[in-house]
Amino acid sequence: MVKVKICGLRRPEDIEAANAAKPDYVGFIFVEGTKRYVEPIQAAQFRKDLAGDIQTVGVFVNARIEKIVAICKAGIIDVIQLHGEEDATYIDQLKDQVDQEIIKSVAVGDDLVVAPNQADYLLFDSLSPSRGGSGKVFDWQMVSAYQEKPFFLAGGLGVENIEAALKVVRPYAVDASSSLETDGVKDPVKMQEFVAKIREVTHD
Repeated sequence: MVKVKICGLRRPEDIEAANAAKPDYVGFIFVEGTKRYVEPIQAAQFRKDLAGDIQTVGVFVNARIEKIVAICKAGIIDVIQLHGEEDATYIDQLKDQVDQEIIKSVAVGDDLVVAPNQADYLLFDSLSPSRGGSGKVFDWQMVSAYQEKPFFLAGGLGVENIEAALKVVRPYAVDASSSLETDGVKDPVKMQEFVAKIREVTHD
């Protein structure tokens, strides 16, 4: 069954909604200056309030490795997501210091370029200045044949198009954020419907 990640949780209400919707992963954005940024101390409390069977993902963009290590050591996140220009050397250095698995994002524009790296998973997202969370869809055919390692499919996915996406691509997981919001905040109904739809169309 395809796993589900809901990214950009930043309020206590978002945690309550996640506990009800039951995705496999939730994402906390640790990128200062972005609209979904959460302080690590706030994310630590969210982690305590989150259902134990939901994994937490910390999203970083070109962060200092020491910052990521500190958040990992504090037990706040289960998985690291790198959304910048982090290269193979950076990922090797990070892996030497943490036990968490690593997701490396790949921006998909007119072509697909996957640089060799030691990440455990990739995340294919639409190329955008905001580095994700744009709500824009890319051409799924670009990644339909990719089989090098398990990957997350992101970029404008919602209830209305997820079934079509999964007919083209068979990802390890799907990732949504902006499409599950109303007026800039997570919508519990959209979250519930999104998870339910994926469970419905990918049940084995």
